[in-house]
Amino acid sequence: MRLTLLGTGDARQVPVYGCECPACGLARSDESLRRRPCSALIECGDQRWLIDSGLPDLTERFPPRSFNGIFQTHYHADHAQGLLHLRWGQGLVIPVHGPADPEGLSDLYKHPGILDFSRPFAEFETRQFGELSVTALPLQHSKLTLGYLLEGEGRRIAYLTDTVGLPPATLAWLQREPLDVLVLDCSMPPQPQAPRNHNDLTLALQSIEETGAQRGVLTHVGHTLDAWLLEHRCELPRHVTVGWDGRII
Repeated sequence: MRLTLLGTGDARQVPVYGCECPACGLARSDESLRRRPCSALIECGDQRWLIDSGLPDLTERFPPRSFNGIFQTHYHADHAQGLLHLRWGQGLVIPVHGPADPEGLSDLYKHPGILDFSRPFAEFETRQFGELSVTALPLQHSKLTLGYLLEGEGRRIAYLTDTVGLPPATLAWLQREPLDVLVLDCSMPPQPQAPRNHNDLTLALQSIEETGAQRGVLTHVGHTLDAWLLEHRCELPRHVTVGWDGRII
C-alpha cells in the first residue's frame, strides 16, 4: 500500500498571496517548498483512489480511467474545487464517496456530470475495494467531515483532515489495533488559546500520542507553522515529521 501526498497546504496554500514572511519567501524561490491544496492518492493492489479533489488541475494530472474514484473528506472549496471541472468529462463515471452533506459545493449535486455521488459514507462504515479496506471516521470541523482509515497489504494508515482534535468515538476506533501511520491536520504552531476548526501543533501531537501511531505525518500545513519550523523543527518528536507535496508513504 502506498500513500502519496499530492498537496499538504491549508486553504491559503504556501506561499500566501501578498505575504512576506520567511516561509512564504522561501517557497517563492524554491518550488519544493510550495504547498498546494491538501489531497492524496492511495494505491493498494489494483486500486488507485484520490483522497479529496482540491487540486484545480486534476484533469491534467490524471488521464481518464487512471484512478478508480474519489474519497471526499468534505466539501469546502479547497478540498473539492477540482470536481467543478472534472464533472464535465465524457464517456465514463467517477464515483465520489464522501459525507452525506446536503449542501455539497456549489451546484455539484444539481449538475454532477460524470460524477456519481449516490453512495455517501455513513460514520464508521467500512467498504472493501479489492485489497483496500476503507472506514469513514467522523471528524470535528465547521462542515460535515470524514477522515479515512485505510487498510491493506498488512498496513494500517489513517488520513485525518480537517479536524480540531479527535471525537472520542473516532479515537477509540483507531486504538483498536496498532496504527502504522497517522497523517493528521496541523495548520498552526502552538497557540496560546485552544484552536478552532484545525489543529495547532500541540493538539496534533496530543492526538498522535493518544492513537499510539508508530509514525505521525503532519499535513494541511499553514505558512505560520512553516515559519515556526524554520527555528523549531528539532523540537518535533522523532516519530513525527512534516509532510510535503509529493511525499510517498
